[in-house]
Amino acid sequence: MTPSDASHSRWSDLDRPPLNVPALRRGLLRPDGLWTALDVVTRTGSTNSDLAGRAASLAQGTVLVAEEQTAGRGRLDRTWTAPARSGLFFSVYLTPGDVPVQRWGWLPLLAGVAAATGLAKSAGVDTALKWPNDLLVTVDGQERKTGGILAERAGDGVVIGIGLNVSLREDELPAPTAASLALAGAVSTDRETLLRGVLRSLEQWYGQWRAADGDAAASGLQEAYAAGCATLGRTVRAQLPGDRTLTGEAVAIDGDGRLVLSTGDGLREPVSAGDIVHLRGAGGGLT
Repeated sequence: MTPSDASHSRWSDLDRPPLNVPALRRGLLRPDGLWTALDVVTRTGSTNSDLAGRAASLAQGTVLVAEEQTAGRGRLDRTWTAPARSGLFFSVYLTPGDVPVQRWGWLPLLAGVAAATGLAKSAGVDTALKWPNDLLVTVDGQERKTGGILAERAGDGVVIGIGLNVSLREDELPAPTAASLALAGAVSTDRETLLRGVLRSLEQWYGQWRAADGDAAASGLQEAYAAGCATLGRTVRAQLPGDRTLTGEAVAIDGDGRLVLSTGDGLREPVSAGDIVHLRGAGGGLT
């Protein structure tokens, strides 16, 4: 075996087969459905960047999946890497032009609810949401991150990227606070099953949200997010833009998708952007 062959086959485990693109297209692309195109690439830097770069020519419902991402991005320009075919790394392009732009901020939270509900059905794993965009699972009694969501404006719409650790083993995790669906006891780690489950859930929630003109309360999205949010009821530290820090109890998700903190002086302050650290609450420890 040549060095290049060895590198290419490093992650060619029998339990990490490539995705079956024709089968995925048959199962997801329907004339009356949201998903209009689905492609899988062997390797790319970032599926979000790829879609954003050609957003002007994309139809709503375009899906791009990568077997491996070399420069996947999270919030605050954090990187996201994992062995090839060990997870789901994909982005979708949505153009909710009939929804007021000021309500588009709900889209990453909508994607979180869709991913959590889709994984509950397809993987049998209880997935919690850490505001605003992390997916948490419980491993050995501790909350750990198994996925993340990144949404960004592009062209006339929004690119939403979802990254999920599926079959990563303990020695492959990027950090002690990370996890995978396999480590959380998933009943299935078949990536095609999981991808279909998440995309079908995303189609359902997106349809409900659009039908309600982007009203998160009327569509049931606000209630669903709050019900699945592990941040609520916790004492948290919000690291805000401008090096400002705010500590308080997370008490609500408001109508704009902001996290509302109750501070020590009795005030309630909404947080629209920031890095959230769970200080105390269910599961214990810092997350």
